[in-house]
Amino acid sequence: TTIYQILAQTLDNLYAKKSGSDFYQPVHTHILNPKAIAMEELYGGIDKLTMEWKDGLMGLTVRHAVQDTTEDHQWIVCDGPVDALWIENMNTVLDDNKMLCLANSERIKFTPYIHMLFEVQDLAVASPATVSRCGMVYIDAEELKWMPYVKTWIKNYENRLKPES
Repeated sequence: TTIYQILAQTLDNLYAKKSGSDFYQPVHTHILNPKAIAMEELYGGIDKLTMEWKDGLMGLTVRHAVQDTTEDHQWIVCDGPVDALWIENMNTVLDDNKMLCLANSERIKFTPYIHMLFEVQDLAVASPATVSRCGMVYIDAEELKWMPYVKTWIKNYENRLKPES
């Protein structure tokens, strides 16, 4: 989480300084935990009472990002454990088509400014086809040790702590 937040802040700062590259644009993150909700809530589905299509969070989020007409980066972050079902449905997004295909036959084409990020613990249930479509940044928890956790905790609680007398 910290790595992509620092990268986003860096892009924002470089844009504010007018650094000259078209790549330096503000970043808007849209964070989802696909494993925390049902597949119909994620991708959408047919309402069994009304027989009408109901959009899922992924469709709504991607549609919102596509409607942004600026050149700002739109990062859709899937934060949570990988599940074989939801990750396999992302294959059309991850291939060269960069298109979200929904069960109602709607196809939402990504703009060049929309990027998918997956923040996962492991890739144990992801297929080789899915893994091969992603760039990877691996951070070994053993390398981090305990100090980053302490610093994060202190940062979150420093305004609640009273200075020593």
